[in-house]
Amino acid sequence: MAGWHIGVIGGSGLYDPGALDEAQEIPVASAFGEPSGPVVTGRLGGVRFTFVARHGAGHRLSPTHVNYRANVDVLKRCGVTDVLAISAIGSLAEDMAPGHFVAVDQIIDRTTRREGSFFGNGVVAHVPLADPVCPRLSALAADAAKAAGATLHRGGTYVAIEGPQFSTRAESHLYRSWGAQVIGMTAMPEARLAREAELPYALLGMVTDYDCWRDATADVDVTDILAVMRANADLAQTTLARLAASLPGERAASPIDTVLDHAIITPRDNWDPAAAARLDAVAGRIVSVVSNRGATSE
Repeated sequence: MAGWHIGVIGGSGLYDPGALDEAQEIPVASAFGEPSGPVVTGRLGGVRFTFVARHGAGHRLSPTHVNYRANVDVLKRCGVTDVLAISAIGSLAEDMAPGHFVAVDQIIDRTTRREGSFFGNGVVAHVPLADPVCPRLSALAADAAKAAGATLHRGGTYVAIEGPQFSTRAESHLYRSWGAQVIGMTAMPEARLAREAELPYALLGMVTDYDCWRDATADVDVTDILAVMRANADLAQTTLARLAASLPGERAASPIDTVLDHAIITPRDNWDPAAAARLDAVAGRIVSVVSNRGATSE
């Protein structure tokens, strides 16, 4: 049993440092390069929260150029136990209207140009990902959004596209035919990397538009998206406060906490030392065991 430490990946407008107790911006170096922006940590209702602005200060990074590995790595280095992503999304379903919140439970990955794993160059691992979203954290986040006053949808399949362009109309109709309900550009490889780092991951999406399937002439308008995001910023902040208040006093263990136990396929004797060193945070449990055994045998 241990306490909660919630990592939040989202826009910088999701938190007001003045609303956090013990708020501070901390420098955190990653073995996988520079994270998107400053790491801000503090407490909400006595619970530790650590924030990373996904697109950097001033939204300077496109979805393709976000360093997803570094973002997840620095959260793990900060001692985060669970990760909540809060993202703007487009709707592919009539009932998921702009302004609504969606607790996503499945993801289709259509991204093509991003580093999608911490493993593979010297140490290979294959983590299970049938259910990319943690049901416990997702339910807690959904309950918090509902309590904050959001119109909430529990469950929805998110299709992650490369971007930065929005979909063509044909693509939008195709994704609907696949059974996707919402669309965005950032859930992957974020969810994959969180799983590899043994961090339960949930995604709370804020619907900003209907993509381009709904109307024969309408297109996605960034101005409209930003207006909806601004309108939902206070609701998102209230959701985080409600989440902090609703968390059990102790965090029961999750199966995701130890998912690497049977995922690393490279025999330890064949691990590349440099690759193993880079995994000191995301696979710290395993790497430290190997290091300690090596020190003992000498």
